[in-house]
Amino acid sequence: MEHLSHKEKIAIMIAVIAAMFFAAVNQTIVGNALPKIISELGGLDYYSWVFTIYMLTSSITTILVGKLSDMYGRKPFLLIGIIIFSIGAFLAGTSSTIFQLITYRGIQGMGAGMIMSTAFTAVGDLFAPRERGRWQGAMSAAFGISSVFGPTLGGYIVDNLEWKWVFWVFLPLGIVALALIWKLFPKVQKKSGESVDYVGSLILTATIVFALLGFSWAGTKYDWDSWQILGLFGGAIICLIIFILFERKAKSPILPLNLFKNDIFTISNAICFVIGVSMFGGVMYVPYFIQGVLGFSATHSSFLTMTMTLGLVFASAIGGQIITRTGKYKIQAIVGLCISSLGLYLLSTMDMSTSQYTLVSYLILVGFGLGIGLTVFTLTVQNAVDQSLLGVATASSQLFRSVGGTVGVAIMGTLLNSRMKDKMETMTQNNETNHMAVSPELAGKMKSLQNPRLLLDHEKLGQVKSMLPKEVVPLFENIIHSLQEALTYALSGVFLFVTFTMLLAVLLTFFLKEIPLRSAADSSVNVKQRRAVTGKLSKSES
Repeated sequence: MEHLSHKEKIAIMIAVIAAMFFAAVNQTIVGNALPKIISELGGLDYYSWVFTIYMLTSSITTILVGKLSDMYGRKPFLLIGIIIFSIGAFLAGTSSTIFQLITYRGIQGMGAGMIMSTAFTAVGDLFAPRERGRWQGAMSAAFGISSVFGPTLGGYIVDNLEWKWVFWVFLPLGIVALALIWKLFPKVQKKSGESVDYVGSLILTATIVFALLGFSWAGTKYDWDSWQILGLFGGAIICLIIFILFERKAKSPILPLNLFKNDIFTISNAICFVIGVSMFGGVMYVPYFIQGVLGFSATHSSFLTMTMTLGLVFASAIGGQIITRTGKYKIQAIVGLCISSLGLYLLSTMDMSTSQYTLVSYLILVGFGLGIGLTVFTLTVQNAVDQSLLGVATASSQLFRSVGGTVGVAIMGTLLNSRMKDKMETMTQNNETNHMAVSPELAGKMKSLQNPRLLLDHEKLGQVKSMLPKEVVPLFENIIHSLQEALTYALSGVFLFVTFTMLLAVLLTFFLKEIPLRSAADSSVNVKQRRAVTGKLSKSES
């Protein structure tokens, strides 16, 4: 796309960012609204599938479209992605059962995978590596803004309007983004000699489905050592082995395995996976502390966690500018991840006396560090591979981060439940004498209250307390206090674990070879540097 002027490239990027924001805000807006939606549609047992199906379809299309967009160009998949996502969003608003909602969310996920994969890759098409930093930062900032704006708007809509508007409110933005990309984004001719790897795509899809379902259900729906989870993991391993054997001989592999011979590609994706484990696995449990331990409402919780996202948005913009000006990224990644590690460690030190202002300062540290460090690794992957593989390389980093997040949530959930159980057993033993002081029937009811999830439902807690005899209220308050202590203990372990996980990402970054990011004027230099790292040139470079 060298023939495009700088103004034309900026106009295209505005259209791409609009498309990405459309997908991102529609993803984040559902979180706060979903409990109300489920209460009307029913099907609480299938609640998790609303998230799981979206994650599955978006992860699959991300990696598949990465390769296909290298063959056919980004434009058709951006357009198709917006159309599919818009159709899914419209249909989701018409859902009358939980199963319809799950189906339509799956359609949305397919569109989102196409949009996200091609949007980040488009930066690599339009700009030289040296110039990509500021645009990657801008896209990360747009994604962060959607994380702030979406949940707040979603909560407002379900409180004041019909819930279907959660899915419909941003449809006009999708139409605008579609028109802009249709008009501005240039067409690319299909590469000759390339064919679609249908068999490899099918095997890779099966691998991803087995793995993500295994990690999604492990420790929640089924035990880690249950035959269901072991069967899913076994299926994932078998499919992965078949995939590797097949792709080694495929004429046009969906995921070229020789990319993993590139140290920068491999280490960058490993770091993305580890960051995914730490970031998604750890940060999602902050609201547990805010609502369960500190006792704030869900709305107040969203405002507090917003500070972390704002820190991420601000730092992403700064980090992108620094990379563009200096052409260096390794020290920035190390500093950013170290700052996040410090913030996560400080989260592990919180207790019931921690003020909300102290919590906010810790969250800002986590967000600021992620904003500086996270932008780097898409750039390193793009800078280390040939332009012809830009789509599949960018999609791979997004896939590894997404899978890491799924693994992280599963591990943190198991860790939280295990530490909670240990603390609860101790608490039960200490409170047995108190149970003796009331009737056996009332003692049984009090014991049933020893459920940490109850801490998140403040309205129900108030109702239960108002129905108890006055002489039992002190015992009730003692149980709630013990539950808060147990939850604090469990969350401390979770945050400490993600601290060490983030430090592992820091350690891996030290092994990342740094190729100076080339500008548009020195592409030949970058070819020589890439050969020095990978040991050989690609066909297009030779």
